[in-house]
Amino acid sequence: MDWGMENRLKNLMGSDGHCFFMPIDHGYFQGPTRCLEKPGVTIAPIIQYCDALFVTRGVLRSAIPSSLNKPVILRVSGGTSMVGKNLANEEITTSIEDVIRCNASAVGVSVFVGSEFEKQTLLNLSKMVNACENYGIPVMAVTAVGKEMEKRDARYLGLACRIAAELGAKVVKTYWCENFDKVVCGCPVPVVMAGGPKCNTEKEVFEFVYDGMTKGAIGINLGRNVWQSPQPVPMAKALNAIIHKKASVKQAQDIFKEAKK
Repeated sequence: MDWGMENRLKNLMGSDGHCFFMPIDHGYFQGPTRCLEKPGVTIAPIIQYCDALFVTRGVLRSAIPSSLNKPVILRVSGGTSMVGKNLANEEITTSIEDVIRCNASAVGVSVFVGSEFEKQTLLNLSKMVNACENYGIPVMAVTAVGKEMEKRDARYLGLACRIAAELGAKVVKTYWCENFDKVVCGCPVPVVMAGGPKCNTEKEVFEFVYDGMTKGAIGINLGRNVWQSPQPVPMAKALNAIIHKKASVKQAQDIFKEAKK
């Protein structure tokens, strides 16, 4: 691997090789998402517990101070919305030149395997890999499922992750599921867990994150389960402990409770 590519990947991770990415890109298809109306204000108290920020170029330029001391993963696919006909009908929205101008350490592209637009989104990924390889910029594939939530099983996610890796993604973001180790074992590049729908309790979040880490994930890309929490700072602190300090679910709960005081 080229030095620049390897250096950027290492900068996205902690010294232990694990990562806590903070996604605030939801507005690219959801609009002003609850608790994310003012993205810069939302992340201010929690970004210290994260390793990188996943964001669109629009929000980066308009809401995030240039003094940010965290690496940026730039969302570069889109073109659809929640009120449109099909969330999978995405294309590349951001040029490699703008990726470089934004000083991004990586980019993120969604793929919708099994959808009507499977080929289009997989080619989006391939085209971005081709462009980014020239500049040593890693591409993170996001195995999106749109509204088809029933697809979140090990067989489907394992298929999607492997295809993304085969096309050149350096990291794959996917959902946690039962038998998550099967997903990780079939993917030759690092796997990061997405948050998905907001959980009902903090313990539910800690449990699936802990399980995924013990089964081979290198980290998380959790947004709503953190910044939509009534206690976002304690949530971020507790999750950081699971990712970087190998905290158990019980220890994470204790950290959460202590941070609330």
